[in-house]
Amino acid sequence: MKLHQFWQLGIKDMKAVPLPRQRTSPKRRVWILVIAAFIAIAIAWAYLYPPPHYKSPMRDWLPAEPARELTDEERASRVVFRQILTTPPVQSRSSKIAFMFLTPGTLPFERLWEKFFEGHDGKYTIYVHASREKPEHVSPIFIGREIHSEKVTWGQISMVDAERRLLANALQDIDNQHFVLLSDSCVPLHNFGYVYDYLMGINLSFIDCFYDPGPHGNFRYSQNMLPEVTESDFRKGSQWFSVKRQHALMIVADSLYYTKFKIHCRPGMEDGRNCYADEHYLPTLFHMMDPDGIANWSVTHVDWSEGKWHPKAYRAQDVTFELLKNITSIDMSYHVTSDSQKVVTENPCLWNGAKRPCYLFARKFYPESINNLMTLFSNYTLV
Repeated sequence: MKLHQFWQLGIKDMKAVPLPRQRTSPKRRVWILVIAAFIAIAIAWAYLYPPPHYKSPMRDWLPAEPARELTDEERASRVVFRQILTTPPVQSRSSKIAFMFLTPGTLPFERLWEKFFEGHDGKYTIYVHASREKPEHVSPIFIGREIHSEKVTWGQISMVDAERRLLANALQDIDNQHFVLLSDSCVPLHNFGYVYDYLMGINLSFIDCFYDPGPHGNFRYSQNMLPEVTESDFRKGSQWFSVKRQHALMIVADSLYYTKFKIHCRPGMEDGRNCYADEHYLPTLFHMMDPDGIANWSVTHVDWSEGKWHPKAYRAQDVTFELLKNITSIDMSYHVTSDSQKVVTENPCLWNGAKRPCYLFARKFYPESINNLMTLFSNYTLV
């Protein structure tokens, strides 16, 4: 065929030209099947019988299944928690921190918080739950930030109700990615940029959680919480939390475990026991459902060294540069059991594997200390 005749061949003519075919030999086909079968068996064996120290990345997110059969309510709760924990976080164009103030009324440190927030519009939102009276504001950034509030009684489940109410309101803003619970006596220990990077730069919630076998710990446990909550799972911790969005969703979605603590963790229980849900509900819930997702310390500093029913409170004369720098330099978390042994447990505060200061906020400060705090703010919050 001449060259010009070749280029004149049509598509149909080209399709008619027979193409050489390569046949796979029978022996080669057998080997391919053998290799494929071997790979399938190896994968199945690795899944069913993993190495002793292997942990599936997905299983790390899921609550451990108890040996007994789950109740219907437990199974439903775990389905919800599993869905929340395994769903990728919503991507926000402008991630914000929700600062949630739980207060009886007026916030005495509004001017200090205004100074803290200054210049960071679009990176924070404020929510105020005033349980006794309508607050009087001295700072414009707090005006109109009150949510519907109910009466809160110390030691009662109403404290947890207020926390859940604040979270439910804050979760309505899709840009809120971290949620900090603060009291009227709380003050910031660092500047806003440091706090923002600290909370947004780690995939953890800061929920205080430890095992206390003493009278202020597991002595408060009630067998009526069985079978869903066992005594070995019962935990204690500070109520002042800072949680990521997934954990905030878990808290407002929970009904089963909340109800257990509402009914069986309260003052004046049987045998003279006094149980306080705000100290036990969240530590126990997250110890059971996502223990690797919490840091086991609170980023809000409280001084219990006096051994009284309430923590140390700071008067105006107590507030010095040295006091504030001492608090901000603490990089170990401490827990002491309430039994006769007084066992002290201390752990480094690790932020993405690196040792960092533990605390971003502190309480309890008397209103009279506002002027000292305002004067010292720029100096003690440089880093």
